Amino acid sequence: MEFVRVRIVLVEPAGPLNVGAVARVMKNMGLNQLVLVNPQCDPLGDQARQMAVHGADILDAAQQVATLPEALAKCQRAIATTARTRTLSTPLESPRAALPWLLEDGVTSALIFGPEDRGLSNDELIHAQRFVCIPSSSEYPSLNLAQAVAVCCYELYQSTQQKSSSGGTLPTQVESQNSSPTSQSSETASLDMLEGYYQHLEAVLLKIGYLYPHTAQSRMEKFRYLLNRATPTQEEVAMLRGILRQMEWALQYQPKTGNVDSSEPKQS
Repeated sequence: MEFVRVRIVLVEPAGPLNVGAVARVMKNMGLNQLVLVNPQCDPLGDQARQMAVHGADILDAAQQVATLPEALAKCQRAIATTARTRTLSTPLESPRAALPWLLEDGVTSALIFGPEDRGLSNDELIHAQRFVCIPSSSEYPSLNLAQAVAVCCYELYQSTQQKSSSGGTLPTQVESQNSSPTSQSSETASLDMLEGYYQHLEAVLLKIGYLYPHTAQSRMEKFRYLLNRATPTQEEVAMLRGILRQMEWALQYQPKTGNVDSSEPKQS
């Protein structure tokens, strides 16, 4: 079976049965990259293996990391699953509409799921560029973690089948809705490169007084959502960081009054 190059990321999973069931459905649907962020259970224990059945090799190969940014290292695209409609400034999409965006050739991507008891927090959601919510009955809208992963893995698998049947490209309607309009995917900045920029931006904005410590988090969330939607290239992120370095130089060396220092800032 041909495997889909999408990481399934579980943030702080608490139930070994859920982790095992996730491994099984990943095997069913041709995915093999499972990443566990700070798991709150034994993902290699008997209960997990009992549910994984022939997907035990997915459990054995699963990567365990301490933080979500570590799980997304080198990824260029990430979609988070959530039911939080009021705390996001970007719209929630259905899995069928959004997930094909993760499958473009040459792109390293991830699909993120939150803990069973709370879902993804705002601090975790800021690491994604798009957000999906699985439509379900209003009488009982909450899905079990393994069920939610199964629905999304199925949609990913169906998209790969459509891609294969159309000669290696996604259907025209899917491509027009989900492809990045900016540049070739091979040049897209990775999420860890973007994270470095966000940390740099926050530090500079604090220095110049645009941000205040008590409001920095909420303001930075808006900057993250803005730039994540744009899927900038590596060159564009480097340009933005160059602006920040020039601002830092001006803060340090350019006097507020009197003659301006004509020395040039160090280029890097």
